[in-house]
Amino acid sequence: MIFSSIYFIYYFLIIFLILYFITPKKFKNYTLLLGSLFFYFYGDSKYIVLLLISSLVNYILGRLISKKNKKLFLIIGLIFNFGLLFYFKYFNFFLSNINSLFKTNINLFSIVLPLGISFYTFKNASYLIDVYKNRVNSEKNFINYFTYIAMFPSLIQGPIVRYKDIDLKDKKISFDNFAMGVERFIIGLSKKVILADTLAKLVTSLTNMEVQTVVSLWLKATSDIVKLYLDFSGYTDMAIGLGLMIGIKIMENFDYPLSTYSVTSFWRKWHISLSSWFKDYIYIPLGGNRKGKFRKYFNIFVVWFLTGLWHGASWNFILWGLYFGTILVIEKRFFLKFFEKHKIIGNIVTNILVVIGFVFFYNEKNILDIFIKMFTGRGISFTNVSTNYYLLNYLVLLIISFIACTPLLKNIINKCKKNKNLNIVISIVEPIVLIGLLVLSTAFIVDASSNSFLYFRF
Repeated sequence: MIFSSIYFIYYFLIIFLILYFITPKKFKNYTLLLGSLFFYFYGDSKYIVLLLISSLVNYILGRLISKKNKKLFLIIGLIFNFGLLFYFKYFNFFLSNINSLFKTNINLFSIVLPLGISFYTFKNASYLIDVYKNRVNSEKNFINYFTYIAMFPSLIQGPIVRYKDIDLKDKKISFDNFAMGVERFIIGLSKKVILADTLAKLVTSLTNMEVQTVVSLWLKATSDIVKLYLDFSGYTDMAIGLGLMIGIKIMENFDYPLSTYSVTSFWRKWHISLSSWFKDYIYIPLGGNRKGKFRKYFNIFVVWFLTGLWHGASWNFILWGLYFGTILVIEKRFFLKFFEKHKIIGNIVTNILVVIGFVFFYNEKNILDIFIKMFTGRGISFTNVSTNYYLLNYLVLLIISFIACTPLLKNIINKCKKNKNLNIVISIVEPIVLIGLLVLSTAFIVDASSNSFLYFRF
């Protein structure tokens, strides 16, 4: 089950919210847990037992860490969590590389990746580390802990919610929070199904062109990153909105990263929960920037190697991570202060570098050939009739999508709200617009030939 589906919006969510709000306060976590388990069971029934066992083991280890032999139980917990992740996500990748390197013929295992395992592995690991560091007290109630791991707003779409950042015991349930949650959910849904899924059609068309051109390759690369942002941030908006509806505050995960002036700033604003996780649990423990420049740059490369690997068991993700690690080191060493002073230039350079970087992300093969054609035009023309057709037909969508990647509209609305008269107009128009977006999004879902979900690899 995915958020952007008729079944979720008009069946599951409505029934769940009714049951949740009629449930007495002290039992609401039970309702949230049961709803979350049904949500997960609907999408991945085969591995719901794994989710339960993983949560139970980490709950027990958290209790043990808080009492004695802290380091031993932490090590056991980390081995358990990342051992599971390695087996399900990377074991066949490891075997295939062994076969390629040593010319062996080891049979690959028939392994299906459990939905959301990367997300809940990181949630479990951060909890154990935080208990070990005395940042949080170990959870005494297993239901509360299992609810934290399994809660459907963030289980398979992110953000990576840390235990210390969420309060399941004192939920802030109110009409205002519910209204803000509905608004945030509809905005996220619109970004996903109206913009991102329509851009996906453009990307598919450009990919399937018989004759590629320089313009088509750059248009596809640009559309890929815009589509990914609108898709991923859309899901995050929906997750945050769902959390607000039930009185839970979920952290922001995107802050208009394509509007930034440097790649450094971009990664502070893109998938914030993942970036901060690697910073707090890998980069800083390795020494961060406290042990000299060489160690600082080495730590950056380690973090970005792992970041790439986290996104998928494939060499293109590793190359993607190492590319951004290299860019970040070069930028911090030579260009960051310049970009801070000349933000327009910095924004242009940043977006070009990001677009180039995500070519690695989306292409497992022929990456070098793609780059040669993009930058030299070798063997292809600059443009053609098909390219021009797609560019013109999707131009309005591209413009709207680019605007949606910036805080422009948000800033205009906030500025208007400061004016008393305009604020009255907005208070009347805003609900109408939201209803219109919900209706339009529903129509797009019903009419969609495909409603893609990007996170099956996680």
